[in-house]
Amino acid sequence: MTKQTNDGYYEAYWPRGPRQQRTRALAPRLKSLAGKTVAQIWDYLFKGDEVFALLEAGLKARYPGVKFVSWREFGSTHGGEEKAALAELPRRLKDLGVDAVISGMAC
Repeated sequence: MTKQTNDGYYEAYWPRGPRQQRTRALAPRLKSLAGKTVAQIWDYLFKGDEVFALLEAGLKARYPGVKFVSWREFGSTHGGEEKAALAELPRRLKDLGVDAVISGMAC
């Protein structure tokens, strides 16, 4: 039997499959948060309640008239109710007049 050598070189394959969706352009950024409504979305992990309180205070000091819709309005974006909360999210954001979203997640 002849032993075949590859001199240390091996064929390699990219571990991911082909791209399933084309990249889309991002939504345009707001010029300012002044007078805008910002939703807080959270997965109820880590310390989002504390982080959102700090972000809200800092943004209110910087942008006059900015309003916030609390993470409490939306439910967790992780866990048992995740699918329903995310499916409902676009309608809720529209109904609440949200201009921007801060989405907090932790690991």
